[in-house]
Amino acid sequence: MFTTRALNIIVLFFCCCNLTLTYGQSDEKQELEAKKNRLEQEIRQINKLLSQQQKKRSNILEELEDLDQKVRVRRELIKVTNQQANLITREINTNQNRISDLREELQELKDDYAAMINKSYRSKSQQSRLMFILSSEDFFQAYKRLKYMQQYAAYRKEQGEQIKEITEELQRLNKNLIAQRQEKETLIAENREIQRTLERELGMQKELINSIRKQEDVYAAQIKKKQREADAIDRQIEKLVREAIARSNKREGNEAKSSNFSLTEEARLVDKDFRANKGKLPWPVEKGVLKMRFGTQPHPVVRSVTIRSNGVRIATEAGASARSIFDGKVLAVQAIKGGNKAVLIQHGNYISVYNNLGKVYVKEGDNVATKQEIGQVFTSTTTNETLLKFMIYENNKIDNPANWIYRM
Repeated sequence: MFTTRALNIIVLFFCCCNLTLTYGQSDEKQELEAKKNRLEQEIRQINKLLSQQQKKRSNILEELEDLDQKVRVRRELIKVTNQQANLITREINTNQNRISDLREELQELKDDYAAMINKSYRSKSQQSRLMFILSSEDFFQAYKRLKYMQQYAAYRKEQGEQIKEITEELQRLNKNLIAQRQEKETLIAENREIQRTLERELGMQKELINSIRKQEDVYAAQIKKKQREADAIDRQIEKLVREAIARSNKREGNEAKSSNFSLTEEARLVDKDFRANKGKLPWPVEKGVLKMRFGTQPHPVVRSVTIRSNGVRIATEAGASARSIFDGKVLAVQAIKGGNKAVLIQHGNYISVYNNLGKVYVKEGDNVATKQEIGQVFTSTTTNETLLKFMIYENNKIDNPANWIYRM
């Protein structure tokens, strides 16, 4: 038979274990749900952008690049929904174990309670209790017997409350179990539908890849030509950055040939704030999908060809505005050959570059705020694509925008 203290310790132990597991699983559940929502939103944006471009899409290579992006996001979504289903399975197992433990604990309490009731029934008469006290050898023994009877009654009441609490906890856990199983079934159904969509897209992808392989040399030549054009634009921007730093330093009365900014006290504060927000800066467009990542990488379709990108390319909606990722000062506004207009914004020792703008709303020397619109992203009349080419420099050295932009 458990003492009151032992029972309290057991109940407290199980409660603490349950709370720790619940909070940990709850955090993971919220994180997975948020990731799932982001991926679903990205798929909606991709579908919307592709539907806008589809009417003018004539290049099979570009069509396959878009399809490859959809497949990538769809696979990631399947991965997340599987993780959600696995988490629910763990939650179900935890609840089932908890239910099993509570049932055993409840049965022990009930057996103990029944034994007490039986014992109380045999000696329930008021006369028996009175005789038990009066038969004491002295006053202190009588007092102790009276306290014992009071503690016994309190213990019996406490056990009754514990039985009630555990019964209610079992009922709640059983309800949760039903809800969790329904949630898991819903996720499994969603996953099956995503899998079917992915299989259709993979079939389309396979057909397009087969048609490209018949003329792989032709498409490889197209990719290399586009890479040369991109490299030429990157060189123009690199030159623009160097010249902008030199002009800025000259205005401050410092060495114009230096590759680093000569910062004022105010600019140093901006630089410090910019670095403090690394990984948390907003996207340079309100709605967008990453079409090309930073760095050297195999082409997503023609793997024999390597492509390079000094920044990222973000597909957005027609008429969308580019916006400053942080407080800063406009260093330069320049027309780029083959790349429309570019805006350079200084944030201390850092420069953010917004290229392929059709319209510009700012001029050199303007102070801009975080998320302030600085221009309209150009929409190609040939492909109907609206692409922002975005870069980040530390002084005159290129950096990966994904290190700075939130969830890029």
